[in-house]
Amino acid sequence: MAVLTEEQVILRDQAKAWATEESPVGSFRAMRDTGNELGYSPDTWQAICQLGWSGILIPEAYGGSGMDYRTFGIVLEETGRTLTASPLLASGLVGASALLLGGTEEQKRAWLPGVAAGSSIITLAVDETSQHNPGRIALRASASNGGFELNGKKLFVMEGAAADAFVVAARTSGTENDQSGITLFLVEAGADGVTAHGLKTFDSRGYADVSFDGVTVGSDAVLGAVDAGFSLLDSILDRGRAGLAAEMMGTGAEAFNRTLEYLKTRVQFGQVIGSFQSLGHRQASHFMNMEMAKSCVEAALTAIDQDGEDVAQLASLAKSKAGDFLHDMTNDMIQMHGGIGMTDEFDAGFFLKRARAAETLFGGQAFHRRRYISFEGI
Repeated sequence: MAVLTEEQVILRDQAKAWATEESPVGSFRAMRDTGNELGYSPDTWQAICQLGWSGILIPEAYGGSGMDYRTFGIVLEETGRTLTASPLLASGLVGASALLLGGTEEQKRAWLPGVAAGSSIITLAVDETSQHNPGRIALRASASNGGFELNGKKLFVMEGAAADAFVVAARTSGTENDQSGITLFLVEAGADGVTAHGLKTFDSRGYADVSFDGVTVGSDAVLGAVDAGFSLLDSILDRGRAGLAAEMMGTGAEAFNRTLEYLKTRVQFGQVIGSFQSLGHRQASHFMNMEMAKSCVEAALTAIDQDGEDVAQLASLAKSKAGDFLHDMTNDMIQMHGGIGMTDEFDAGFFLKRARAAETLFGGQAFHRRRYISFEGI
């Protein structure tokens, strides 16, 4: 594993202390119990922004701190440990990445300062079915009066109800399964014809289905190049996948630690259950899988920072390995805690529910295994 810089160690310790003291799992439970339609507490989001985390990736010229993805991953891992819900991943990483990679100077100046400050939330709208398939885009953007008219629907958009703008993958030519003919647009949430329908999901986060009915935008709304947006979309997604994998590692590591502590203290038949060989072996296996997944996540984030040629491969590897570890660990968290693990009064269910949602975002394990082996030379 890569050695952290002094600055990264300081940020990790800051994030760990804040998440533990100011945003424990109990805070997530309280937010869930209020039925908050946003899927996060505005006070929590404001605190995150005041710490500067929403501007980690954004250059100083636009109001951020100009740090890297590896550093962002450190923060996401710590917030993942306490299941902190916020637009940090959706806007601070994915939305910011879209603008940094494909935005014009005018778009960057108009939006990045707000993203850095947390006053503007930009999120990616890509999926149109329950299965992640970024190459399958049917939402149509037709040329109209020097601009474009968008018609279609996006499903399960992260922070869709809170977003100020969407990065929308639309089809400007070709058929819905062609990778060519895809264009990305920056569309304001308040534009005529944009409607967000908030969703109730088992992980209690802020998703929405977003409809675009006759939405008109100018040519200045395009991110990147017309008809050639798939490679840009894939690059944005890979950054989101690596960042989400870092958050998943935090969630899985906390599930591991809580389960290990329970094995050390729960007594049955006159001895702690951690002394039972079968449980010890299962926990040892989880530890090995955790360390392997963590190395994959670090490699993906580092490759992004170094603009490596293997970013796509490593992002899929990280998302798949983190998903496998988190899936198995949260299953066994419930199993090893026995009956209490099944109750809502106990926190284990929150970890399992978040795990299942995070696994599917930006592609599940099966998607990324197929994608990984599709690369030449693998």
